[in-house]
Amino acid sequence: MPTLPSLPSLPSLSGALLAVESLLLGGGQRTARRNAWTSVLEDRRRARDRIEVQRVLDAVPAAPALRS
Repeated sequence: MPTLPSLPSLPSLSGALLAVESLLLGGGQRTARRNAWTSVLEDRRRARDRIEVQRVLDAVPAAPALRS
């Protein structure tokens, strides 16, 4: 029985999406989209940081008021 030739591996989904993106969008639009996504991720990181800081501040007991 003859062996079948090996098939080339299929590209990953992300690789396929990047290939379609490069065909449909110009370089400037592609860069703008990636920059926008990077900004979204950075905003989410800062929001998580703010929540964590607020939790720490809420856990610290309030200092008594100073009298002069």
